[in-house]
Order: sequence, then structure tokens, then C-alpha cells
Amino acid sequence: MSLPLATSSASFTNPHHREHSNDSVSINILDDHTTATAHLLQSPYINLHQQHHHHLSHNSTMSGQHKYSVLLPTYNERDNLPIIIWLLTKTFHENNIDYEIIVIDDNSPDKTLEVAQELQKIYGENRIVLRPRAGKLGLGTAYVHGIQHATGDFIFILDADMSHHPKFIPEMIRLQQSKNLDVVTGTRYAGNGGVYGWDLKRKVISRGANFLASVLLRPGVSDLTGSFRLYKKEVLTQLINSCISKGYVFQMEMMVRARQFNYTIGEVPITFVDRVFGDSKMGAMEIVSYAQGLLKLFVAV
Repeated sequence: MSLPLATSSASFTNPHHREHSNDSVSINILDDHTTATAHLLQSPYINLHQQHHHHLSHNSTMSGQHKYSVLLPTYNERDNLPIIIWLLTKTFHENNIDYEIIVIDDNSPDKTLEVAQELQKIYGENRIVLRPRAGKLGLGTAYVHGIQHATGDFIFILDADMSHHPKFIPEMIRLQQSKNLDVVTGTRYAGNGGVYGWDLKRKVISRGANFLASVLLRPGVSDLTGSFRLYKKEVLTQLINSCISKGYVFQMEMMVRARQFNYTIGEVPITFVDRVFGDSKMGAMEIVSYAQGLLKLFVAV
């Protein structure tokens, strides 16, 4: 039985009808951020506690057999975490979707875990699941760690820095259900997808990386390096177990392996917006590592 999803929402519009200008996209996203921040600044979280109890009542009438686990690896995301979790819970509740958010913090020195613990008190241990690790051990192992504790039959992965807006989640679910897909990936480089907030250099690097990978590996998807995706749980488990790459090449190899195993893949155009708080983790060493990993993958696959 398909999971019923709301067909309209004031806050989360269909991305196929959104504006393409930088200003309009930024305003829509920042409006949500402002609202979330206003909630979280109210002491002692009275409104959010009330909102949480209302959500529990609403969820008691949920229909549909699927549950969605969000794997959210974090490292120094204390400013972003309250807002992305607020946006995620808002999206899931407005669309009557059963969910859990698994926060996998790698011992962030900015005390992201302490913020996550406060959020767990607000939303409940059944919705915010904390699975911290002793140190920064890599993205792939973070997903492995998260899957081991996931109770959903579908897994969402996305960045905690708010580059990926949860408003695209319902459309990704609809596409998956309509075609029984194994993987649905968000794409910045097809349809009306786009990137906002990057300078020309960063855009050229990203486009170049995707073009080079497409030529060498021919994966059949338009955005290899993206990290906003929906997987069947068993599919994600097999893909991770088969991957040998680390760092930014990991996401690319996931799509290459999916094609290798003949998994079905769909794409949903998304708007990617550069992080609002904190510093980007992309640097010169990551670019070199990407090039090296791409060549190794070309030889191996």
C-alpha cells in the first residue's frame, strides 16, 4: 500500500514550480531558517514541547507501512543541527510520514552532541536517535554505523549543513513509490535543479568533477557527487559493503556500484544552497583525493 502524502503545503512547494532566481530560493529557505531559529530561541522550549506532543497525537493516526530513517552524520554542526531537524520534522509531520532521525556525531569539538541531546528531549527518543562515535572516522563508516541502528525500511541521507532542503523529500518518496525504485537521488544538474551560493571556482570544480566521472564511469545519472538520496535499506547496505572509496569519492562510487548491480535509479531535481553556518569541509586535499579515487574506481569497476 502506498504511503499517502499531502498534496499541498504552504511552506513546502513543489520544486517544479519554484522560482529560479537566486534571491527567491534564498528567501524561501531563509524564511524557514528564521522561523526555526525563532522557535528554538524561546526558553524554556515551551512551544516546541507543545508542538512535540501535538505531533505524537497526529502520528497516532498515520497510515502506510513504510518508515523512513534519516542518517545525519555531523561534525561541528551545532548551529545547523536545530534548524535542519526542525525542517525535517516539519516535512515529515505535514506529509504524514513515519520517520526517525539518527544523528551520528563524530565527537565534534563545538559540542554538537550536547545540542543533539537537547533536541532529543524536545522531539523524543523515538524520533531523534543519538549514535555518537569516538572520533572523525569517515562518511562511509558513519552510514554503516547508522544503518545498524535504523528501524526504517527506507533510508534518507542528506547533509546536516542545510544545503539540502527537506522540502524535496515528499517528491523523492512519490517517485520511488510510483516506480518501485531502489535509489532516488537528488540532482543539481538536470531539469530545474540548481546551485546557489557558490562562487564560479566552486561551480567549475563540481561541474568538472561530474563531467569527468561521467565520461570515465558512465553511471547514467547526472549528479554523481551529490549526497541527498533515498535508498531501500537493503540496497544501501549492499552498496556500502561493496564500496572501497573514502571521502568525496564515496558518494560517486555508490551510484557506480548501483548501476553495476542493476539497481533501478530515479532522479529528482533539487536546489542546493551553500551552508549558512560553519565552514565548508571541501579543500585542496579533498580535490586531490577525489582525482585519485576517481582513477582507482575507473580501474576497479
